Amino acid sequence: MKTKAMAIALGMGIAVGWAVPALAADAGGGKALFEKSCASCHGKDGKGNPAMAKVLGEKGLNITTKETKQKSDKELTKIIIEGSGKMPATKGLSEKDVKEVLSHVRSLAK
Repeated sequence: MKTKAMAIALGMGIAVGWAVPALAADAGGGKALFEKSCASCHGKDGKGNPAMAKVLGEKGLNITTKETKQKSDKELTKIIIEGSGKMPATKGLSEKDVKEVLSHVRSLAK
């Protein structure tokens, strides 16, 4: 009985050991994509790059606002893919990439 319990515990430990890095990679992927494609205007913290706001005349570069939090995932996904206002469409992102960026954006707006 002890051997069976040990085997189950070991199996669960291995499964968790594989799952945690995979989840971390997904979260990191969204952050990396955001920093590569979005941070120049929105800032790494999502609060907007003041220099770009001045150049573009945009007040909507801060994506940590209540307005962003209130948008649905569908609305934000559309903005990520198609762009909005002076924000260009984001090309070449897979569905998984878009979900990861959306997840990162949501984490910034908390």
